[in-house]
Amino acid sequence: MKNIFEYICFVSLSRLIRFLGINLSRRLSPVLAGLFFYLIPIRKSTTIENLKNAFPDLDNNKIKKTAFNCFNSFCITLIEILYMPAMNKSEIKKQVKCINPDLIKSKFDEQKGVILLSAHYGNWEYVATSVAAQLGIPFSVVVKAQRNPYVTGWMNRVRTRWNNQIIPLGISIRQTYQRLKDKKIVAMVADQRGPQESIKVNFFGKNVSVHTGPAVLALKTGAPILYGIPVRQSDFSYKTIMTEISIENLPESYEEKIKEVSQRHMSYLESYIRKNPEQWLWMHKRWKH
Repeated sequence: MKNIFEYICFVSLSRLIRFLGINLSRRLSPVLAGLFFYLIPIRKSTTIENLKNAFPDLDNNKIKKTAFNCFNSFCITLIEILYMPAMNKSEIKKQVKCINPDLIKSKFDEQKGVILLSAHYGNWEYVATSVAAQLGIPFSVVVKAQRNPYVTGWMNRVRTRWNNQIIPLGISIRQTYQRLKDKKIVAMVADQRGPQESIKVNFFGKNVSVHTGPAVLALKTGAPILYGIPVRQSDFSYKTIMTEISIENLPESYEEKIKEVSQRHMSYLESYIRKNPEQWLWMHKRWKH
């Protein structure tokens, strides 16, 4: 019953946002952010702790301001996701301006498969949906199921409206490997905390566990890794530049190769976070182990 009640609330909020319109709903995001930051402070302490770890030179006022802006950014993203059922293909194409889509196309044409990497930054749901629609090439998107299966079903229906396919996390490595061997484009995010026993890399001056999937898949299949981070602009559009993460000039041992490739894509992400820290999702315990 709990899942059904939550799903009814989720769908009702989606319908309310569609009724109000995306522009008005976005302007109301600070109100929603204030609710979660001040009245129902879910993951507020985690966000502040993470920001202190990443930016030890910032004073408490700046940390709290950035934390609130992070909540506001997440609320904007949530509003945009909830509005997606009201969008048509032409509208979804306009949401993300990919500066160099030809890089994806040229790598795809090499027939090695392509790993498209992104992060929980800006609107991560928009980037795979919009860029795939622009290219006219379906992506196989690796996704983590929500706790509520009804919400997961809703999200996956939205994600696949414009021909993208879903690879559920858990069986993702096997399916992802096969999609890459079939010369497909696979999209994933890999910026959250990896397993405790995983390889550690440097992130904001501290060692963190990482998900090694992108590095392992690239080394096993020869597929290039293209990183695209959707940066929110002042008009609520998004801009992304596809950048290839080099898998050349690596150490001799296989484990060190995985570590080096993982370090390269995490360092690339860090460079973006430092520019717009409020646009990254700081709400998970990134430095837990």
